[in-house]
Amino acid sequence: MADQSPSSGLPKATDTPSWSLQNTADGVCLNVEGAWTVQAGGTTPFPQDKLPVEPGHTLHIDATGLKSWDSAFVAFLWDVKQAASKAQLHFDEQGLPASAQRLLALLPDAPAEPAQPPRNNEGIFARVGDITLNGLTETGTVSELALDTAKGAAQAVRGKSAMRMKDLLLDIWNAGPDALLIVGIVNFLVGAILAFVGLVELRKFAAEIYVTDLVGIACAREISAIMTAIIMAGRTGGAYAARISTMLGNEEIDALQVFGIPISSYILLPSILSLALMMPLLYLYGTIVAIFGGFAVSMSMMDVSPIGYWISTFDGVELKEFIFGFIKSFFFASFIALAACRVGLKAGRSAADVGIAATRAVVIGIVGIIAMDAIFAVIANALGI
Repeated sequence: MADQSPSSGLPKATDTPSWSLQNTADGVCLNVEGAWTVQAGGTTPFPQDKLPVEPGHTLHIDATGLKSWDSAFVAFLWDVKQAASKAQLHFDEQGLPASAQRLLALLPDAPAEPAQPPRNNEGIFARVGDITLNGLTETGTVSELALDTAKGAAQAVRGKSAMRMKDLLLDIWNAGPDALLIVGIVNFLVGAILAFVGLVELRKFAAEIYVTDLVGIACAREISAIMTAIIMAGRTGGAYAARISTMLGNEEIDALQVFGIPISSYILLPSILSLALMMPLLYLYGTIVAIFGGFAVSMSMMDVSPIGYWISTFDGVELKEFIFGFIKSFFFASFIALAACRVGLKAGRSAADVGIAATRAVVIGIVGIIAMDAIFAVIANALGI
């Protein structure tokens, strides 16, 4: 039979791994020569249809020409062993080095079949019930977490909390002043876009002056609260989930529990409290910046004086709009922080779980904000606000 080399077409070097088949009286002999290492190119698989089908015969291995080998040689021999099994040949490994025989003995005769996904035979009612129970369990867990955090806040007021003041101040800085730039840019652009679109449409009805009411009421009542909450869900909520899941992976949470330190007061309370305190203030800041964005666009497109614009804004936007947005921002912040902390505590302990937890916290935060805003809209409509 012809000699086989992984580097076909190239001049055959002395260390180049090669193999050849030779018919013998009791079967087939596989001759291996050269250096069967990864660096020498010994990773070529053995063709599964190369061996003749001769039931009862033996496949011998002649390794007298083998100079060196590593795991690539063992992988090649495993292919040969599987091909011999298909050809109904007895695989005789006596000609191999003893260490290669021991490694080859650790491998099964054939690769394991891929595991089949488990079949879910549960009916629709069982699935709905399972989802309902999981939802109720999660709601209870989050409520308990919120209650523990509220108790920690009450203890902090009395000076008996395990919360460290420097942790609270650091979280306040990260959730407040450190976010002013991005909150300002986004709200300024949103206010400018709102004014531009409003002017284009209101100009058709000669009602351009009402753009001041449009920008002021929309930003104070809805837009600034939602945009600020979305920014903080992506920025601070994701950071909370990543931080807590990292602490979970490093077993810092386990260490705190072993020492009897309450997680809710030591870790969760500074995070939730800082965001709940800062986001309403960020909402007010964002609303003012958004109105300035609308003012900047209006001055370039409207025939109205700056003083007239601001007088029209103050007359059109009532104080209750700011109060409504301020209250919504507080609830948005509490939800974002609580959900992010809960997602972080539920995360796994690997590095990949940190990213998953951060992504999940952002998604839950944004969806929750939209859902809560819809609930607030219904309540406001019912109360006539």
